[in-house]
Amino acid sequence: MFKTIKKQKFRKNPSFHYSLSLLVILMVSLSCSSQKISLFNGKNLDGWKIYGTEKWYVENNELVCESGPDAHYGYLGTEKHYKNFILTLEFKQEADGNSGVFFRSTVEGIKVNGWQVEVAPPEKHTGGIYESYGRGWLIKPGPEKEKTLKMGDWNQLKIKVEGPTVTTWLNGVEMVHITDAKIGKGEGAVVLQIHDGGGIKVRWRNIYLEEL
Repeated sequence: MFKTIKKQKFRKNPSFHYSLSLLVILMVSLSCSSQKISLFNGKNLDGWKIYGTEKWYVENNELVCESGPDAHYGYLGTEKHYKNFILTLEFKQEADGNSGVFFRSTVEGIKVNGWQVEVAPPEKHTGGIYESYGRGWLIKPGPEKEKTLKMGDWNQLKIKVEGPTVTTWLNGVEMVHITDAKIGKGEGAVVLQIHDGGGIKVRWRNIYLEEL
């Protein structure tokens, strides 16, 4: 006679299923998370476009903007447009230092349309937001924050642009926070500026962007 073999019932292991669920969530999270990219390779201006006749060049693995003989406005913009992102970079003002970082902006000739996070000499509102050829100053840092800038030394600037909301930090200090419907509709590139008037020289490095 043959013995009847009973099917064994496997007990469910809650810890196994819990671990599996965590693994799946982690894999999905990693696949969906954005990556930080370098906008400046330290060697050349690949990925960027020069507007105007002012000087943009690479020296000692740093990006340099410097007034040219025309002393006009000059811009260096990313070839790609970015909508929602966190941008971090470092800058050092060697002379005058009147510059800026535009976001969701476009340039025609040497006329820019968009919004600028100010980079300027002391007491000139570095970290504030200015709308070019439009409403002008939208928001300035409070007077107590003007001393955050380290003129002649390296400064770290962080800009978060998400929907209609923009927040800026200088050397770890929050400078301004604004929500604006017009900004929310903006489209364009990240653009570095050199102001007109001559006598300006600014160095940039470690330019990283994380899309949101």
